[in-house]
Amino acid sequence: MRMSGKTSLTAKKPTIGIDASRALNDAPTGTEGYSYHLIRALLPHLGAQRRTRLYFRSTPAPDAFPGAELRVIPFPRLWTHVRLSWEMARHAPDLLFVPAHVLPPVRPKRTLVTIHDLGYCYFPEAHPRRQRLYLDWSTRWNARVASHILADSCATRDALVREYGTDAAKITVAYPGYDSNLAPVRDAATLAAVQTRYAIPGPYILFIGRLQPRKNLARLIEAFARLAPDRPDLSLVLAGPAGWLAEPIRARVRELGLEERVLFPGYVADADKAALISGAQVFAYPSLYEGFGFPVLEAQACGVPLLASNTSSLPEVVGDGGLLVDPLDETAIAEGLTRLLDDMMLRRTLVALGSANLRRFSWETTAQTVLTVIENLLNIPSG
Repeated sequence: MRMSGKTSLTAKKPTIGIDASRALNDAPTGTEGYSYHLIRALLPHLGAQRRTRLYFRSTPAPDAFPGAELRVIPFPRLWTHVRLSWEMARHAPDLLFVPAHVLPPVRPKRTLVTIHDLGYCYFPEAHPRRQRLYLDWSTRWNARVASHILADSCATRDALVREYGTDAAKITVAYPGYDSNLAPVRDAATLAAVQTRYAIPGPYILFIGRLQPRKNLARLIEAFARLAPDRPDLSLVLAGPAGWLAEPIRARVRELGLEERVLFPGYVADADKAALISGAQVFAYPSLYEGFGFPVLEAQACGVPLLASNTSSLPEVVGDGGLLVDPLDETAIAEGLTRLLDDMMLRRTLVALGSANLRRFSWETTAQTVLTVIENLLNIPSG
C-alpha cells in the first residue's frame, strides 16, 4: 500500500526517514556495516535543511547518530512488515530510505532502497531453499515498488536489469566506501599478540567473511590441501561467523585431515582486524558471487597481496590491485596462491596497485551520490 504525497516539497522542510534497524549489530557483516557507515556519512549532508528520522528496533548508543531524530519502535517479529508499516501509516516521512533490508508494505510515495546482490540467482545451491525464496521475493519486491534503487556495483545493476527487467534508468550505482582507519600494521609485537589471540601458530593465508557456500571455501580448502605438504608451517585461517550450510565446510577439512592446518577462529573484532590482515601472507577471497566485496578493500588497505575471483563485481572492485582467478577452478586457485606466496615482485606490485585502487572508494563519496538521488526524488535543489 503506497501512501499519497505531494509532488514538490520546496515549501517545507522535508523529512527523510531511514530504516536504521540493521545499523546496530554487535558483530556486523557487510550489509550491517554498509547501513551504519552510510547513515553516519549522510547525516552531516542532510543537515538543518531537512529533518532526518531514523527507525530502530533497539536503542542506539548516545550520540551514535548526531543530528537525527531517533524513533525506537521495538517489535518481536515481522518488524518491517508490521511495525514499520504501522509507523509509516501514522507518521510517514516524505521519503523512506532502506539501505539494508526490504521496503515495508505501507510506505510513503517516495522510496529509495539499496539492493546489494543477486547471488542466489546464479548459485542457488549455495542457499537453503527457504532463504533463496525469501531473497528472490524480497529483492523482486524492492525492485518493483521502489521509486529508485541504489546498486553497490555495475554487476548488481546489470543483474537487476537482466533477471527482473528493471529499467536501468531507475538504478544508480553507488560504490560503498571502506573503513579508512584500516592501515598496515608493522609492529612485530602487535602482530604476534593478535596471532596468539586467534591461536594461529605460524604463517597463514587469510579469508574473512561469513562462512557459507557462496564464499567458495570448499574449493579454497581443496586448493590449500595441494600446497600443504610442501609448506608444513603454513595455515589457512577462515575467520568469520558461521552462516547457513557452514557444517559441510568444516566436514571437508576433517575429511582431508587438515584440522591442525585449517583454522576457524570465529568473528574478528574490529580492534584486531588490521593486525590480523596485515600479518597474513596472502588474503584469499575466491567467492562465487559478490555484489561488492568489502574484504578485498580491507586487504588492500592493510597492504596484503590479494587473490580474488574473476567473476561478478570483484574485478570491478579489485581493479588492478589483486590476482584474479576462476573461482570454479581449484587448480587456478592453488596456482594463484603459490604465485602470491613465492613471487616477491608480484606481491609488491599488487600491494602498490591495491593501495592506489582505494582512492576510488569512500563513504563521503557514497553519501554525496545518495544525497543527489534523494534530492532528485524530492524535487528539491542542492545546497
